[in-house]
This record gives sequence, C-alpha cells and structure tokens, in this order.
Amino acid sequence: MQPTMEFLTTEEAIKVDAALLSSKDKFSTRLAIYALRCLKQIAEVQEISVEQITPAQITDWIKQDQNIQQQLEVDSNFESFFTRLVLSSLKPLTQIAQSEEIPIEMLTVEQVIAGFEKQGKI
Repeated sequence: MQPTMEFLTTEEAIKVDAALLSSKDKFSTRLAIYALRCLKQIAEVQEISVEQITPAQITDWIKQDQNIQQQLEVDSNFESFFTRLVLSSLKPLTQIAQSEEIPIEMLTVEQVIAGFEKQGKI
C-alpha cells in the first residue's frame, strides 16, 4: 500500500456520506478509516499486528512519511495531535473488529461504516 496524503478516496467519502450517521459520527467514521489505513501501513512496515503498535511507532511513522513532511508543517505539536487522533480511533476499530470476529487489519471500509451505523443506533 502506497502512503498517501489523501484523507479518504472519493469512493470512501461517497460511502461515508451515504451512511445513516450524524455529522459528528460521519467525521468519526472518516477519521477511523484514515487511521485504519495508517495503522495498517505501520503494522506492515514493523511486521506486527495493529494491536501491538505503540504511540512512539505512530510518531516515528509521521516523522518518516515523506508525503506528510512535504505537504504539512510537522512539529512536535502536530506529531502529538496526530498520534492521539490515530490512537483514539483504535477503540471503535477494536470494537468493530471484535464484533466481526476478525483482526483489525482485516476490516474493510464497509465494515467500519456499518460498525459506526450500528453504534449510532444504540
């Protein structure tokens, strides 16, 4: 998978927009999908599972990602902010993966959206 600065693909954005979610939940879903993409990349490079990723590994990934470095002004505040965003997405992703009885790495965009829709109905 090639790293990308694109938050969501057009197809992913259309799927999220079509979901029966509040604006807040759509934002959280978009964030979770992007975080999942980042976590999968980190896990692949580190040859570990998503559950084993540490905050330091996320921060290191940010520092080493050339797309981020070229397009954003990255400082310690951004690194900390982005790391917290990715880590906060782990909770709903873990819940969705457990519900689907699969590892986080195997989640699809459709499963993430459906998980947020299910949570939104509760």
